[in-house]
Amino acid sequence: MAAPRRPAAPWGRAVLVLLASQAVSLANCFEEEDVPEEWLLLHVVQGQIGAGNYSYLRLNHEGKIVLKMQSLKGDADLYVSDSTLHPSFDDYELQSVTCGQDVVFIPAHFQRPVGIGIYGHPSHHESEFEMKVYYDRTIEQYPFGEPAYSSEGADPGQKHPYAPEDASQEEESVLWTILISILKLVLEILF
Repeated sequence: MAAPRRPAAPWGRAVLVLLASQAVSLANCFEEEDVPEEWLLLHVVQGQIGAGNYSYLRLNHEGKIVLKMQSLKGDADLYVSDSTLHPSFDDYELQSVTCGQDVVFIPAHFQRPVGIGIYGHPSHHESEFEMKVYYDRTIEQYPFGEPAYSSEGADPGQKHPYAPEDASQEEESVLWTILISILKLVLEILF
């Protein structure tokens, strides 16, 4: 004689439904990125990079550009320069070196082509990344009236002086670079 089947516990089904809904909402978070309407997606670049190696890209688009790179596996870091096509952690103007999503805002005044270096952090044998390149169509607001130069009819490749926000971002970037370098050094010594 077969043993009678026990009905599944009501809380068991509730847990399964909860897990399924969490999985669906997590999948939706990855699909729908929170980007401003003013950002126009230009390119999506996917790749892999070995530990301690660089992969280089060249950006020719004019205007304000936003690079959003997500490390899908491992830890890929982002270095940007308008003075070299092979930026590195020793030679760059802008950088983002987080363990997750890296974002770099390239100002319109950067000379083109802009060099982009993607570095595979040595803490992982291999890193996979996906980088989205956006054109930022936002219009800059000038708190003290119009700028001394007019962008109407101007050569899009013409360099403009640094805005005060760019200077503070650079100072913050340098401080973060120093802090991250010290942290990486301490972690390498400990492990």
